[in-house]
Amino acid sequence: MARNRIDQTPFELEILDLSHDGRGVARRGGSEGQPGKAVFVAGALPGERVMAKQTAKSRHFDEAATVEVLQASPDRVPARCPHFGVCGGCVLQHLDEQKQILAKQQVLLDNLQRIGHVQPKTVLPPLSDAAWGYRRKGRLSVRRVEKKDKTLVGFREADPRFVADLSVCYTVVPEIGEKLGAISALVDGLDARNDIPQIEFIVGDATAEFGGVALVFRHLQPLGDRDRDALIAFAREHAFAMFLQPGGVDSVRPLWPASPQLAFRLDEWNIEFGFRPLDFIQVNAGLNRKMIALALNLLDAGPEDRILDLFCGLGNFTLPLGRVAREAVGVEGETGLVARARENAQRNGMTNVQFYAADLAQDLAGHAWMRGGFDKLLLDPPRSGADAVLKQLPLKGLKRIVYVSCHPGSLARDAGYLVNERGWTLKAAGAMDMFPHTAHVESIAVFEPPTK
Repeated sequence: MARNRIDQTPFELEILDLSHDGRGVARRGGSEGQPGKAVFVAGALPGERVMAKQTAKSRHFDEAATVEVLQASPDRVPARCPHFGVCGGCVLQHLDEQKQILAKQQVLLDNLQRIGHVQPKTVLPPLSDAAWGYRRKGRLSVRRVEKKDKTLVGFREADPRFVADLSVCYTVVPEIGEKLGAISALVDGLDARNDIPQIEFIVGDATAEFGGVALVFRHLQPLGDRDRDALIAFAREHAFAMFLQPGGVDSVRPLWPASPQLAFRLDEWNIEFGFRPLDFIQVNAGLNRKMIALALNLLDAGPEDRILDLFCGLGNFTLPLGRVAREAVGVEGETGLVARARENAQRNGMTNVQFYAADLAQDLAGHAWMRGGFDKLLLDPPRSGADAVLKQLPLKGLKRIVYVSCHPGSLARDAGYLVNERGWTLKAAGAMDMFPHTAHVESIAVFEPPTK
């Protein structure tokens, strides 16, 4: 109806702040004593004056996109990527790299105060690494577009109904990011091009057989010999490992080479991690090494400590902890990851590390590892956080907790529980730029127990 129609007439706005998802925040239509309706403006930065066009509206706020920057922020920089503003993978390329992590730090601090009603005694210096070519794991969407007579391979657009027509991606490792056009042409030449919805990529260390890059082609119908031969030829040409996935996660099988070995090393701790192509590994290899070192330092792990690592995955923190502590115990809900973590402990000759499978959102009273007694605790939960397990753990006796978070809201909620209900102190917290140029906020916090 007419009342729902969006007025496309551009209008001028003063940008006041930056939202948690990387959009400028403005107010429109206010009067004396009334701030006006909030408008979230894509492509705008705090301190700017822009012409914007409304893209969506709701009762409590409107959405808009920048049409023209009338007065630019001194922090504005030219976006490197030609697809910026269309592809939904990045939202902050127009903001200076150093200011991006400061903005994320502020999102963390705002969440801690607003949601958890806590503030850290110390704000840690932001942790960052290379801002380009860092992404070693991801999922590329695939869509055949008959009107363009082309198969698109890339990330979703800002409007997730569409796949961005990408020629390059500078945040993905160059081995993949600079070959999106070649991958698109490969898929377009397949008989099954309409039956391939996605391609996963993951990157480990190069081996004698291939260059460390693995692609997993999800296909909804069996592939014919011509398609299989084309995929093998592409894999050989680019030194990729090629996998096929006709069904669920357990259906993944190598196409070429026959038995590719995926692994990466953490030389600082003399550890090698083996993994499978759909396993979770931290996206940013350089930042991951710095994050592990920081976590171990904040935990103050020593040779007398028995340390519990929850949501441990492949043992990303557990195995390095095992190099410095008396004993490390990792717990993870996904049984496949637990199996690989145990294999990694064996691969690295570590007998002081144990791994257990448990759903950490459920009742844990029957698990023997819960009764073992620990000196320190490390958590790296999913976006939903760790409130369920924190409320079950016997926290008394723990000397320190380090919490690694991929969602500042759930960290803030859990920090509020530890501080306001259990008497712990939030000693320090800070942001880590695991995903430069995106609005994703990775963070870390360290807690100390109540004083006696």
